[in-house]
Amino acid sequence: MMNRIPFNKPSMVGCEFSFLEEALERGQLSGDGYFTKRCNERIVKLSGSPAALLTHSCTAALEMAGILCDLKPGDEVIMPSFTFVSTANAVVLRGATPVFVDIDQHSLNIDPNQIEAAITPQTRAIFAVHYAGFPAEMDRLNQIAQAHGLMVIEDAAQALGSTYKGRPAGSLGDIAAFSFHETKNIISGEGGAITVNRRDLVERAEIIREKGTNRSRFLRGQVDRYTWVDIGSSFLPGELVAAFLFAQLEQEEVIRQARLALFGRYQNAFADLAQQERVVLPWHSDDVTGNGHMFYLLMRDIDDRDALIGHLREAGIIAPLHYVPLHSAPGGRRFGRAEGDLSVTDNTYSRLIRLPLYLTLGDEIERVIDVTRSWLSANA
Repeated sequence: MMNRIPFNKPSMVGCEFSFLEEALERGQLSGDGYFTKRCNERIVKLSGSPAALLTHSCTAALEMAGILCDLKPGDEVIMPSFTFVSTANAVVLRGATPVFVDIDQHSLNIDPNQIEAAITPQTRAIFAVHYAGFPAEMDRLNQIAQAHGLMVIEDAAQALGSTYKGRPAGSLGDIAAFSFHETKNIISGEGGAITVNRRDLVERAEIIREKGTNRSRFLRGQVDRYTWVDIGSSFLPGELVAAFLFAQLEQEEVIRQARLALFGRYQNAFADLAQQERVVLPWHSDDVTGNGHMFYLLMRDIDDRDALIGHLREAGIIAPLHYVPLHSAPGGRRFGRAEGDLSVTDNTYSRLIRLPLYLTLGDEIERVIDVTRSWLSANA
């Protein structure tokens, strides 16, 4: 019986067990302890941002970004529809409206050409998603934002270690959010981080993260007591999460290079079929470097996609589709609005399949490739 190949498999890569033990020995399991601070420092280094704060999820980081944008009822935020629901929820929870625009057919990131038409007097921000770890066209997004007085938030959930024009993801907008969910490159089960690139927002970010109090200033000895000063919530992870995460962050370069090698093997394996226009492979501009987060194929149509997913499942290989576009979801229709017909988004959803890609995939990648290629060739 052949081994089942999952879409994702979490891996330990270094000192996870010893750091968990050390965290217990240090005697602080609540947030903002020794390992949290070390994670913050490492994320600053990896992201190029002046400030990073660990959170219990990327969702939490995005919700903090919504507060830092001062979103309120009646405000609007432009974002791609082809994203996870947390991107939109961060806006809706502030009473504001997500405005969904189409994606670029090549990068699958938000299409800058669609943004101007979506801007109204109520627009306050642009949320840019770095799909598959490839950063969006950030120079153009920032230019548009500056011309209209908008904030730019990077949903960099998938993009730690990626770069745009030599600059790391996380340093490219006003604020960014990262994910360390077990499906990401660097993991802690659940977990996330917010990076803040505007120094005038750093102290408020600390306050929001600490339930609306100035506890961070108290811990630094800058005040003799802490108190409630702003809105906020409990966005901190515990120290055990941070300890596990720090072991992963120490190995970020090793993990990234290993995943890029797997990504490259997939690219090479399907290059001839892409030339024959049987499938479309991931694309990025020369300005962008990825991190090997995800490998996908764009099939001819929804029937082609579903048939391959079913064939792979029968062979014990799990290869899922991706986001149901938010503008077509019940929540999207209720809380947001679409600008334009979003035809690229709908078309992409109907054709995209993600192949297994995880650190310990190893030689099993050859079985994924062989099964996929044989089906594609037989169903040309």
